[in-house]
Amino acid sequence: MTILITGLGTAVPAGSLTQDLAYQATQQLCCDSDEHRRVMELIYQGAGVNQRGTVLLEEPNGLPKLSDGFFWPRTDEDDRGPTTQARMEKYEEHSLTLAMESCQAALAHADQDVSEITHLVTVSCSGFYAPGFDIGLIQELGLSPETTRTHVGFMGCHGSFNALRVAKSYVEADPKAVVLVCSVELCSLHHHYGWQTDKVIANALFADGSAAVVCRAAPEGQAPLQSKYKLIRNGTYLMPDTKGAMSWRIGDHGFEMTLSQKVPSLIEKNLGPWMTGFLAKEGLTIEDIQGWAIHPGGPRILDSCLTSLSLSSDDVAPAREILAKYGNMSSATVLFLLNRIQEEPRRGPVVALGFGPGLTIEAMLLNSDV
Repeated sequence: MTILITGLGTAVPAGSLTQDLAYQATQQLCCDSDEHRRVMELIYQGAGVNQRGTVLLEEPNGLPKLSDGFFWPRTDEDDRGPTTQARMEKYEEHSLTLAMESCQAALAHADQDVSEITHLVTVSCSGFYAPGFDIGLIQELGLSPETTRTHVGFMGCHGSFNALRVAKSYVEADPKAVVLVCSVELCSLHHHYGWQTDKVIANALFADGSAAVVCRAAPEGQAPLQSKYKLIRNGTYLMPDTKGAMSWRIGDHGFEMTLSQKVPSLIEKNLGPWMTGFLAKEGLTIEDIQGWAIHPGGPRILDSCLTSLSLSSDDVAPAREILAKYGNMSSATVLFLLNRIQEEPRRGPVVALGFGPGLTIEAMLLNSDV
């Protein structure tokens, strides 16, 4: 059965700041010395991010006083900032608004009547509460109270891959299913206090955003639906002996990421051989792919993909563009990328790639020639 993505929508907070302003604000959270400030400035300059959105600011491009008071200047070396409870209260306050905006955009893009939505799949790894924003979407969008709900939580930057796998299964099980998928990530709530290099790198990269898609089956024996992509195949690969390479854990003062410096080299070693076999299942080669939606975990991640797959700089240009304009919005980012790539004149096979704790590779093969 052919699964169609008929609409995509994205949303970012009204408040944003440049990378330079982000550095000026957050150095007060992390730095204990001039050497720390020097290294942190280099990290922020090399992150590939120009602008980032955060729900903690109401206006763009102003110099934030530590995100309007939510993050206070570090008082001593034991200060770790707001508690996880305080951060989750902010998540509950802001997540639904951003999710609503992306869903409304996706539904409009698909010209989709909300009364036809049968399933809702939500994604987030940056916050939890119940009843959650999934319930809020049903109520605020006017979906049927019988809408089937599934939440994909805490899977990291590849969460939307798993959500689309769930959507694909729903549609394959019921050709009349119409699935709304929504990812919302408020990563700015988890800024880390204190000096740990991997966490400073995370502070330099992550941002807030939401993205949504509408999925349904291609009607048989009827006029074809206008669609943006066909979803052909999903794939996943758990790299051997990489359990400690990346982690995402709940701490007392926010969610904490650890990121080994070996991650780019592990991707470079494993991605190419696995991708060759993944594409071969559909009779394709790497050279056949016309678009690459590679989750921009950071510049070094993109460089490792470029090398492992023997891609050109043009192939990863959309990913670098999204990273520069919006930052790393965790699971929402790949949907921003798919939305961006559909604007390209080239049509044909598209591969989306994401990486997450495990260390895992998640992939989707799509076709934009629809």
